[in-house]
Amino acid sequence: MSMPPSPNLPPQPPQPPHGPYGGPVPPPQQPGAFGAPRNHWPQNHPQQGVPPQYPGPGTGPGQGVGGWGQPPMGPPPKKKMSTGAIVAIVVGSLALVGGLGYAVKAGFDSVTGGFPEATHRLVVPKTLLAGEYDLVSDLSETQGREIEDTPDLTVKDAKAAVGQYSGEDGAVLVLSGMYGRIKNPEDARSSILKGAATDKGSTLVVRPRKFTPAGYGVTISCQVTRSKDALGTTTLPMCAWGDDSTAAAVALVTAESSTGDPKDIDLAALAETTAKIRAEIRQPLDKPAGQPTDKPTG
Repeated sequence: MSMPPSPNLPPQPPQPPHGPYGGPVPPPQQPGAFGAPRNHWPQNHPQQGVPPQYPGPGTGPGQGVGGWGQPPMGPPPKKKMSTGAIVAIVVGSLALVGGLGYAVKAGFDSVTGGFPEATHRLVVPKTLLAGEYDLVSDLSETQGREIEDTPDLTVKDAKAAVGQYSGEDGAVLVLSGMYGRIKNPEDARSSILKGAATDKGSTLVVRPRKFTPAGYGVTISCQVTRSKDALGTTTLPMCAWGDDSTAAAVALVTAESSTGDPKDIDLAALAETTAKIRAEIRQPLDKPAGQPTDKPTG
């Protein structure tokens, strides 16, 4: 028989059912706006008004949460320096050994001893290496003026040949050359590379090495610098040559070389590429333009 309630105790409110671990069992939830469950805890219950929690993407073991539950973003991609900056470095490197009309400007018209006769010119073709690279811009009359107007007593009657080319996967090839009467071809070759290594923002990371590609009869020197501008940093492989009539630099930047380890760049391969380009763009003065003759002999 049940005992009547004590007259001295207030009536107790009904208690919510308990779960297997002693905690209260929440009432069934009905979907709210956008399909989210609506909170139906009794009024004044401690859980009333607390929004339900849902695991979002990127919250598994070892993962952090990005904005609005998105996975955390990785480090920003490395930025490469602008193509214009690359062109400026290559053209500037050759300006150390150029100097159209220097003898006239400085009053040294009589200084002619020791200069060889000019025999070849350089051209800027529409394509290079059987169409592997296409001409983007012939800069001989613009940036090339920097080469022609820079005083240098070791070069006479210099004219510039400058071109920017594009290849597959965003490759950038810059040709910067001059032709005329060059007194010290080997010094010209060294000066070109030194000019690139001492440009503002440039650091020499692989010292110059000499190569003699088989069958081309020319010595090619190559190096690697790390250069930067306001947009980013780029590894810049470059080769140069010098002879009695022509001197030039070839820089080739690819997606791999621009951000990879400079020591992994195959300079021997780049030297051979440079020798092939020289054979295409170096033409005898006594023959019509467009007829290169420096083909491999072996």
